[in-house]
Amino acid sequence: MGIVNVTPDSFHDGGRRLDPQAAIEHGRTLADAGAAILDVGGESTRPGAKEVTEEEELARVMPVVEALAADGHVVSVDTRKAAVMARAVSAGARMINDITALRHDPQSLAVAARLDVPVVLMHSRGEPAHMQSLTQYDDLIANVLAELAARVKACLAAGMNKHHLIIDPGLGFAKDAGQSARLLSHMAEFHRLECPVLIGASRKSFIGELAGAARTDDRLPGSLAAALWAAQQGAAILRVHDVAETIQALAIFRTLCYKDGESTEVE
Repeated sequence: MGIVNVTPDSFHDGGRRLDPQAAIEHGRTLADAGAAILDVGGESTRPGAKEVTEEEELARVMPVVEALAADGHVVSVDTRKAAVMARAVSAGARMINDITALRHDPQSLAVAARLDVPVVLMHSRGEPAHMQSLTQYDDLIANVLAELAARVKACLAAGMNKHHLIIDPGLGFAKDAGQSARLLSHMAEFHRLECPVLIGASRKSFIGELAGAARTDDRLPGSLAAALWAAQQGAAILRVHDVAETIQALAIFRTLCYKDGESTEVE
């Protein structure tokens, strides 16, 4: 899954592709590099980010979703607003990626059930502006598992298809660096929920803290290491900024680690 940010303030590439045409071209470049899914977002949800209006988010993402979907690419919309979900899917998006697991907007559960497309349920707590004050867990793995299980249950109660639910432990969201690393190292535990697992570690601050890389531009090696580990642990989707580099690393990893026919595909 290649990341297409149409924002002025995303933590790694904010402002680089705020112009819709630049974002469209970036999405096409990621697809040409091998991205199976293009995740288009118009609101930064990094820790400390401020919420944008529905109108502004729609103005940012809709031209990009429409163009990339018209090209035939599988487009995911990264949003926590029900109206943006609905408009994007009507324009051709085939997946929803919600960092709040359909909690933020009271209409999200009903809208997602009606749209009947795959949905990524990411674990987080609170709002981006203050989520990093909510890092207290009695038992990190057990608590995150339980909170995600509750969201899966809520989705099923709303009439959603279990086969459409994808879970994401939410590295960096209401977790400190050590907690994010521990979640990643125990990623296989999340298969208990019997949903595909998405991992988004790309260039995040926990990689910078663990590797001593303050600048996001210096975090590619750590991001590749995290991607390889996640793939080995059975992640179905890797959400990344650097598609070509990740695919090349995975190709060598599979060649070295698996016999013919035994490798596991990720997107």
